Amino acid sequence: MAATVIGAVVGFVSGLLGKGGSAVTTPALRIFLAVPQYSALASPLPSALPTTVAASLAYKGRGLVDRTALVTTVAIGLPATVLGSLASPYFGGHLLMLLTALLVIGLGVSILLHHETVEEPAQVLARAKGLRLRLGVIGLGVGFLAGLLANTGGVLYAPLFIKWVRMDTKRALATSLMVSAILAIPGTIVHAALGHIDWMLVLALSIGSFPASYLGARLALRLQNVVLLRIYGVALTAFGVYDLFFTERQALLRLFGHS
Repeated sequence: MAATVIGAVVGFVSGLLGKGGSAVTTPALRIFLAVPQYSALASPLPSALPTTVAASLAYKGRGLVDRTALVTTVAIGLPATVLGSLASPYFGGHLLMLLTALLVIGLGVSILLHHETVEEPAQVLARAKGLRLRLGVIGLGVGFLAGLLANTGGVLYAPLFIKWVRMDTKRALATSLMVSAILAIPGTIVHAALGHIDWMLVLALSIGSFPASYLGARLALRLQNVVLLRIYGVALTAFGVYDLFFTERQALLRLFGHS
């Protein structure tokens, strides 16, 4: 029951903010249910697939998915995710989670400071020429990191689309959802083969996340871009702080315990 509630809460937020939800689900499972580390890392990954599919249904037929970004990031992100998943047993999860939390906080703050600007034609042309390179770098870097941390990378794709590719907010969220849905598949296969996934936990999370994710995406479509962007910036910063606390909670508890 508790896992289903976690799935519903994370699913709604994921649908609203265009992300798979693994980055939030993992610390929630560890803190509230004391799920073992590898199961907490890997089990949210397959549950992110129904979450992202449900949210994507809300965007269906609205023409919001950027096909260039989708094809480029998936083509490069798929092998990068597989490599990251295979490499995960050889990396220390603590440092990676710490760096990810700091990156998410930085992106959240930058989103809050982000303002739409009117570009000159020369600026648009220059950005278009480097678009595929930027998307390729995003796909490679986020895909590999997502494989290492057993998540879909959605918490990073959307803000990087907004900041680095200068994509419209709703288009960035819709595209991030589609990328996350596809990239959840290879990571799930690899981590299942490694025995890291608790399938009963996956079922409980999915029962809550599927309808909630659809509702979250429907709400996102109703919000104005500027409002959605501010909500996204605040939520992203909060996720980063939450993950940072989760990663460093033992050190913080020792610090305050001795103070």
